[in-house]
Amino acid sequence: MKMKELPISERPYEKLEMYGASALSNAELIAIIIKCGTKEESSVSIAQKILSLEKNGESNLRFLQNVSIEEFMSIKGIGKVKALQLMAICELTKRMSRPLNTNQIQISSPKDVADLLMEEIKYEKREIVKAIILNSKNIIIKIVDVCYGGTNSAILKPKDVLQEAIKQGAPKIILVHNHPSGDPTPSKSDFDFTDRLLQASNIMGIEMLDHIVIGEYGFKSIFYLKSKNN
Repeated sequence: MKMKELPISERPYEKLEMYGASALSNAELIAIIIKCGTKEESSVSIAQKILSLEKNGESNLRFLQNVSIEEFMSIKGIGKVKALQLMAICELTKRMSRPLNTNQIQISSPKDVADLLMEEIKYEKREIVKAIILNSKNIIIKIVDVCYGGTNSAILKPKDVLQEAIKQGAPKIILVHNHPSGDPTPSKSDFDFTDRLLQASNIMGIEMLDHIVIGEYGFKSIFYLKSKNN
């Protein structure tokens, strides 16, 4: 059914104006972003095809953050401009999940770290390594992206993690990275790198407080796991 054939109250733009954004389905919201359909299909129908790109049975829209421009453009009615608009919206939603301001946030437990970064990186399909730089009272000075990896691992050296803390003259750091598999259980290489980083940080006079691994299904503190096994 073409958009003009729908009752006014069922057209996405009018429905949004009348009832608010929460009243719209996912397809209707996407239809507003792509604006118009084709001669054969409405924007809602095209939006439903975009949603059908999800092949893993997920019930949320996170998968859209990993759809490529080529995949968007494989759908009839989605050209380069619309594909780029969709990718821009996905990036905006990712950035909106980040804390508004990390100043004056004090870290007192691994859960504090998870609460701060989990929504941002738990669905990432590539490994992202972050360093949380803290002052002597465990208040965050800065959070920096240290390294980006592939779907399985990130190539990292201790100096990559420590250089920002050295630059800031900061006394403490926490290392954080995600597992794209969704399972936050640390690997042997995670434990090995933690040991190397701990040795390097001690030499530099920087206290390493923890190494947190985040996955879709939770988080793990490597320091906590090491303490249990000792």
